[in-house]
Amino acid sequence: MRLVLGLGARPSTDPAEVLSLLRESLSTGSLSTLDGIGAVATVDARRDLAESVAAELGCAAVSFPPERLAAVAVPSPSARVSQALGTPSVAEAAALLAVAGPAVLTVGKRSSPGATIAVAAPAPDVVVVGIGAGGELSAKGAAALRDAEVVFGGPRQLDLLAGVGAERVAWPSPLVPALPGLLAERHGRRVCVLASGDPMHHGIGTTLVRLLGPAHVTVIPQPSSVSLACARLGWAVEDTDVVRDAALLRRFLHDGRRVLVLSAGRQTPAEVWRILEETGFAGSAVTILEDLGAPDERVHHDPAAARPLNIVAVEARGGAGIAVVPGIDDGRYDSDGQLTKREIRAVTLAALGPRPGELLWDVGAGSGSIGIEWMRAHRACHAVAFERDEDRAGRIRRNAETFGVPGLRLVLGSAPAVLAGQPRPDAIFIGGGFTAPGVFDACWSALRPGGRLVVNAVTIESERLVAELQQRYGGELTRLAVHRAAPVGGFLGWRPMLPVTQWMVRT
Repeated sequence: MRLVLGLGARPSTDPAEVLSLLRESLSTGSLSTLDGIGAVATVDARRDLAESVAAELGCAAVSFPPERLAAVAVPSPSARVSQALGTPSVAEAAALLAVAGPAVLTVGKRSSPGATIAVAAPAPDVVVVGIGAGGELSAKGAAALRDAEVVFGGPRQLDLLAGVGAERVAWPSPLVPALPGLLAERHGRRVCVLASGDPMHHGIGTTLVRLLGPAHVTVIPQPSSVSLACARLGWAVEDTDVVRDAALLRRFLHDGRRVLVLSAGRQTPAEVWRILEETGFAGSAVTILEDLGAPDERVHHDPAAARPLNIVAVEARGGAGIAVVPGIDDGRYDSDGQLTKREIRAVTLAALGPRPGELLWDVGAGSGSIGIEWMRAHRACHAVAFERDEDRAGRIRRNAETFGVPGLRLVLGSAPAVLAGQPRPDAIFIGGGFTAPGVFDACWSALRPGGRLVVNAVTIESERLVAELQQRYGGELTRLAVHRAAPVGGFLGWRPMLPVTQWMVRT
């Protein structure tokens, strides 16, 4: 197998540092000996270093202009590298590009103070074949399997194959970390991958396309379990919400909504029933659909009798749904008082401006409300909550589960130290610890280009710092004052909440 070493480095980096980093990576993935490296690849500006390293390894050196490297999709892009060299990646992109065909990273990005390396290997083109619960195949799918030399799939799927003489390889667990090595070992062979129903709907097809690129993956789908379930129920697919984890169900529960829960096994229907009871939707109509498309397909309503291969359909009935816009009632949060109140929260989320696929840092998260409502804005939004207090961290976890966003990532520790090494965000909200030395600087330097930073200042000290920073960095200052009606004797009067000075600034 011809491996390619991708190399990125500072201008002053010595070849010895690169070779030392490379040796530290031995026995990682397919890299068990340096003899397997057939080329060293880098950006044009570092070609001299690549040639020196290649000479030590006894192989060739190749380099690419930044614009070619920038066109390669990589798992670990870097804004800092992009600013310095004009491409978000050097090591990973150069390694993949130099293979000149389908390729996988068998050694992911590894760094020392002066160098970054990655190792890529050739991989086969892959045909992904959708298979039904009873082994149903399309004519194209059956033909692809007859032509295959290697077939990957789950044990149940492989057992359904008949008349296929190819090598059969059952997926290991965990699957995703093992994929690059499994594919690299089959380079040069005709490879098929089995997937349940539609491989591009919560399936292995999307993973393989991310890994190899769409030009090297052919997908032959079958009807998905979602399509089959909607057909049995008479539901319009476009009007049906689909969740792949029962824990996500809570955010989609609104009276009259239809939701399909992709099951994790025979225990999922009972978990769905429990969530419905806890959220005030116990009157919902729930249907369990099993082995869809197979001869023994079954539709029933008894969670205790569920088979492993099922999908759970919920027609929600109840009035306790959570509003889809920012500003959820304060009382629905588990809080010790460290909570951005709903009126201020709604304005804060508007200033942060969540967009699909973006990442938020919620620094000094308190009860987690900003990160939670950011994630509720769109299912592709992600958030990291940073909180130093363990009790509050526990509340954040409970709140995230309550509001149907269990994917909110929680990092326990004090800023700015806890921020180091975290994925770069598109937006940052600093809710606590703003006046601590280094917090703003760490946040500002971490933001992606075009990112937004929002601070809500309440104390005189934090207001003073906000005013100073606004003079240096610009941005918008807004004074927010909210009064809520409350009893005053036998009458109603206005009770003011603490006024908030909000600063929103863009990079």
